[in-house]
Amino acid sequence: MDLPLNPLDGVDHTGPIRLPANVTTVLAEDLRARIVLAADRDAAIILDAIDTESLGQAALQLLVAAGHEAERLEIPFAIQNIRSTLFDRLETLGLADTLGLNSQTDFTQKELPQ
Repeated sequence: MDLPLNPLDGVDHTGPIRLPANVTTVLAEDLRARIVLAADRDAAIILDAIDTESLGQAALQLLVAAGHEAERLEIPFAIQNIRSTLFDRLETLGLADTLGLNSQTDFTQKELPQ
């Protein structure tokens, strides 16, 4: 039986880390590895959440830890193109400020296709 490709896999490993629609606990280890590589290679941790609808507990913990590590290393940390529904959930959980999403004007939000 062929296993599906990891949603975090892709040809381009430069630039922002593009998150899948649902960042589950299963994907957290691969995401952690990519965050570490981005911090080392790019001297920044930039995540593209244009497709992301939900973040599992392990992914949330990982993003909070990545933000703190970026601050410690004095490198940029950003979550770009976040959907307003995900932003609202993070704000409700009290994590928007922790993740550097102080207001919806602090990040780029693209219009989603209808």
